[in-house]
Amino acid sequence: MKAFKNFTEYTSQKPLALSLGMFDGVHLGHKSIIDELIKVGTENNLETAVLTFWPHPRFVFNPNEDLKLLNTLEEKKFLMEKYSIENLFLKEFDEEFRNLTGEEFVRQILIDKLNVKYLIIGYDHSFGKNKSGNFELLQRLSKELDFEVEQMEAINIHENNISSTKVRNALLAGNIKEANEMLGYSYSVSGTVVHGKKIGRTIGYPTANIATESIKLLPKKGAYIVEVFVKGQQYKGMLSIGTNPTVNGEKLTVEVYILDFEGDIYDEKITVKFRDFLHDEIKFEGLEKLIERLDEDKRLTEEFSF
Repeated sequence: MKAFKNFTEYTSQKPLALSLGMFDGVHLGHKSIIDELIKVGTENNLETAVLTFWPHPRFVFNPNEDLKLLNTLEEKKFLMEKYSIENLFLKEFDEEFRNLTGEEFVRQILIDKLNVKYLIIGYDHSFGKNKSGNFELLQRLSKELDFEVEQMEAINIHENNISSTKVRNALLAGNIKEANEMLGYSYSVSGTVVHGKKIGRTIGYPTANIATESIKLLPKKGAYIVEVFVKGQQYKGMLSIGTNPTVNGEKLTVEVYILDFEGDIYDEKITVKFRDFLHDEIKFEGLEKLIERLDEDKRLTEEFSF
């Protein structure tokens, strides 16, 4: 896969089958669009492409909003390549771009710069200044500008449309299995292992503190069963998101106890995949009660089938 930060870097070898949108999470709804892109590209000798924005346009419109994303830039690139997209455009949503009308965007960007011959959009997608671009506009312009356009139906799970917002809300409610079902993969968080207060090692549960990217959405506070990937190996783990209220902590931390693991992994990159929710954050009466709960969490994690 080739990734481009601006359109001047791109030189068209073949016309494109392209979709545009944020693709935050690259969930099953997005995957259905990608699968259709690949099918259309194969049938019509077109290269596949996704045009998305980085950073998220909401950071431009609402700079004070504390928006958290399902994917970091690295994760989004990984998923797009995994799903066999050939070209990824990561356009900055700058002042010039945000002032393009829907029609100007189609003419100046999709046709003149990218040579799009087949365009696929999601069921609720709009684009351009004041959301002036929609499926009806694309249908009208497609005849004049010689491209085909297709609007995908919503993908449903349990009679609910999948969306990035619904995935986000599920994670914030601790509904890990529901979120993973909509994503089509296990939600993950990556970061560097940093030094913490090292209280865990004094009670038999040494944890790795993970410094995550600030834009990455963390599930609700609580304890989780996770898969841990470190130094090319996979382990079971118990992960805590919270402030460690039992020991009067204040700062939000992400800590994971890795089962059947010993070793120094400070400054190592670590990835955890969320598999199930154990319980909400609890303030115990003392360390003894905390250890009892950790013992139970460990038993449940050991019994969990990955």
